[in-house]
Order: sequence, then structure tokens, then C-alpha cells
Amino acid sequence: MVLIKEYRVVLPCTVEEYQVGQLYSVAEASKNETGGGEGIEVLMNEPYEKDGEKGQYTHKIYHLKSKVPGFVKMIAPEGSLVFHEKAWNAYPYCRTIVTNEYMKDDFFIKIETWHKPDLGTIENVHKLDSSTWKSVEVIPIDIADRDQVAHGDYKADEDPALFKSTKTGRGPLGANWKKELVSNPESPRMCAYKLVTVKFKWWGLQNKVENFIHKQEKRIFTNFHRQLFCWIDKWVDLTMEDIRRMEEETQKELEEMRKRGSVRGTKAADD
Repeated sequence: MVLIKEYRVVLPCTVEEYQVGQLYSVAEASKNETGGGEGIEVLMNEPYEKDGEKGQYTHKIYHLKSKVPGFVKMIAPEGSLVFHEKAWNAYPYCRTIVTNEYMKDDFFIKIETWHKPDLGTIENVHKLDSSTWKSVEVIPIDIADRDQVAHGDYKADEDPALFKSTKTGRGPLGANWKKELVSNPESPRMCAYKLVTVKFKWWGLQNKVENFIHKQEKRIFTNFHRQLFCWIDKWVDLTMEDIRRMEEETQKELEEMRKRGSVRGTKAADD
């Protein structure tokens, strides 16, 4: 069995803008999560073409020893908390698969994302069969809703309800910002439809861990997209050439950061 949920993140930017913003924010967020022997190691980042699909392929390793809950640490052998992330970014469609060599076929996280120029109104955008779709819980994420942010994750300078972009004039996002987009059809808007499939086959822990992973994915999607919007003035003028250059520099920086310093970034809640 697997646990599938679809997260819908509406943003006040275009699908084209988001392509650059997402890649910029991934690179920046990676630095915030790396240090002290843990974090993100980039093995590959190169163009791919397969079965008529073209895009960018990345293979990353996540070293996560301190970033998992205590009940997982208790059962995890030394060296097993290393995860491989392979991503195929054929924008506006992206597919990411996370695996673990210790658990092999008993564990994976699959994230499939469609980026569409709407306000999250498409049902079954991933075209699942009807019986599977009926079992999928749809979870809307409002980047301006502080109640959706864990207390320890909140940062005032990454709050879309407070931020105003000097370059685009967008923000701050009030309580009714999505309704305002409905009444202003010319305003930039898009939705990231993120279908997350989780499998963790371990007797006695399956439900607990699968639900924990989904809780963490929602937390990551929420925090990441709040950052992305509040960083818009840093990325809105960048080209894809700028991004690829930045990714190369980030790959070298991450390697150095992982080898030194202290553990940084998000830690898991144990509940």
C-alpha cells in the first residue's frame, strides 16, 4: 500500500517566472540545509532526453542523520540515513523520486508536479484512474496563512503577508489575496499541483512513518514557496543561463559546506 496526497500551491507569479524562481530557491535553500557532514550532495545536473521528454536531470544525495525523528533513528543502522533523489525536470512537468539503499523496494517518495496558469481548480490534473483518484486527499497550501507555518519555522522576512516586492509591486498578500486574483484576470497567477506518493513498508511503523513524511512534505512545500515569493526581487530578472551558472557554483559550495561547520537547517519534529 501507498499513501497519496495532492498538494496545491497557488502563487502570484506566472508559470514562466516560477521556472526560474524555483531553481533559484532550490539552490539557496540547499545551502541553508548543509553543513557538519550533513546536507545535500549534487552528483549530476545535466540535460536529458528520453521517450520524447526533454529537460534537466539531477541526482542528489541527502545525508540526513540528525534530520529524522527519534523513532526512526532507533531502528536505523549506521549509514542507512542516506537518501538518493533523482529528478527529471521537463518543465512545466517535473518528477522526483527519493529512495534509500538500505530499505530498497520497501521505501520511496515520488513527487509529480504540474505547473498550470490557474488558481488550483483542475481536478485530477495527473490523470489517475478514477478509483485511485477517489483515495487521494487534496490539500491546499496558502503561502500567506501564518497558521500553516510551524512556530519554529516562522521568519518575518519570509512572510508573504508582510513582504512587498520593489521590482514587481506584488505583495503584501492579504487574507483575501486569492479572491483578488479571481477578480483581476490580468494579474499573474499559477498553481503547482504536487502529487506525493509515499511507501514505507515496515511492520508496525508503516502508517506512522508515511503520515510523518506527508506532514514533512507539506511543511517543506509551505516554507519553500513562502521563501520563493519573498525572494522574488532576487530572481525575477535572472535568465536560465544565470540559473545554470549559479547551480554550478552552488554544487561546489555545497561540497565544501558539507565537509565543515555545524549541522544546519530543518530538523524533524518527533510527533
